[in-house]
Amino acid sequence: MEEATTTLSEQIVQLDRLNASLIERLRHEALTSPAPWTAEYGEFQSGGWLTASLMNPSRDAADVRIADGTARPTPLLQQMPATADLLAALGLHYMWVRLARLTPNAFLWEHRDYEELDQVERHRLHIPLHTNSSAFLVTGGTKVHMTGGRIWRLTPTYAHGVCNLLGPDRIHLIADVYADDAYTRLTGQAREPVHAQQLPQASQSELTEALAGARRLADLGYVGTAEQSLLRLFYSFALPEGTAYDLIVSLHTARGDSSAADRWTAAKSKLLALAS
Repeated sequence: MEEATTTLSEQIVQLDRLNASLIERLRHEALTSPAPWTAEYGEFQSGGWLTASLMNPSRDAADVRIADGTARPTPLLQQMPATADLLAALGLHYMWVRLARLTPNAFLWEHRDYEELDQVERHRLHIPLHTNSSAFLVTGGTKVHMTGGRIWRLTPTYAHGVCNLLGPDRIHLIADVYADDAYTRLTGQAREPVHAQQLPQASQSELTEALAGARRLADLGYVGTAEQSLLRLFYSFALPEGTAYDLIVSLHTARGDSSAADRWTAAKSKLLALAS
C-alpha cells in the first residue's frame, strides 16, 4: 500500500491554491480570448484535444508541438494580462505554455510525453480553469479529477491518459518548465491528490467480453469504433501498461489483418515510448 501511494505522488500532486478571483479572471481570458485552437498529436487522441500556445520559442500561438527552448510570449498571451501577470509572478523557467481544451466525449489515449526531448529535468504544471467532474486523468491505475483553484504537477513520463466524458469543455493552462530554484520553491508543499480513486482490476472474463464486443463491431464494418472501445478500457480498469493496445493487436490478428496488427504494435511502441 505504501509503495502505491508513493508512486501516485511521484506521478501527480497538488501544489499551491490560487486566489478565487484570480482563477475567475484567468478563466474569463481563456474563454474569451481569440485563441487559434489547433488540433495536434492526432495519433494520441480520439479528436477533441485542441491547444493554443501562450509562450514558446517561435512566438507563434498556433505552434503547439512542444520542443526544447526558451519560451517567449506569443501575441495571444499579450491579450491575456491576468494570465501574463501570473506567469511572470511564478518566475519559472518556461519551456512552453499552452491553453489546452478537451471537448466532451474526447480522450487522450494512454501515452508518455517528453521522450523525444533533451534529457534534462523538466516538469509539467496544470492549472484547471474550466472543468467538470466527468473530466479526469488516469495514471498508475488511479483516476484523478484535477479540481480547479490550484496548481497541479503531473509527471508525464509515466503512462497516463485524459478524458472528458460528459462536458462541458475542460480547459487547462499547462506550463512545461525546467527545474530551477523557483520550481523547487513552488513544489515545496506538494500534497497527494484528494480526488483520487483506484480503478478496479479487470478480470480475464471482462477483457474477453470486451474483445468479443469489439470483434462484433469490427465485423459489422465499424473498425474504428471497435478500436476505440478497447482503448477506453484504460479509463475503466487498472490495466497493465499497454493492455489496450495489445487487445487491439489481438483483434486484428484474429481477423487476419496483419497490416492493422503491425500498425497498432508500432503505435504502442511510439505512444508509450518503448521503441529503442
